[in-house]
Amino acid sequence: MPVVTIEGSPLDVSVKRVLVKEVTDALEKAYKFPRHVYGVIIKENAPENVANGGELVIDRKNRQAS
Repeated sequence: MPVVTIEGSPLDVSVKRVLVKEVTDALEKAYKFPRHVYGVIIKENAPENVANGGELVIDRKNRQAS
């Protein structure tokens, strides 16, 4: 069973529903297996636990909001 893991910032559940449907659509198109065999795992990371370019995402968001 193909499994896709998506890591990112927290999302609203309505966005997650669209995301997993679209990812499953793409998997089904690529692999040609029935939809029920695909797994999608969403791992959410708080902005204080993620950094880009040596800077925490939360600090970048706070700076941009100022």
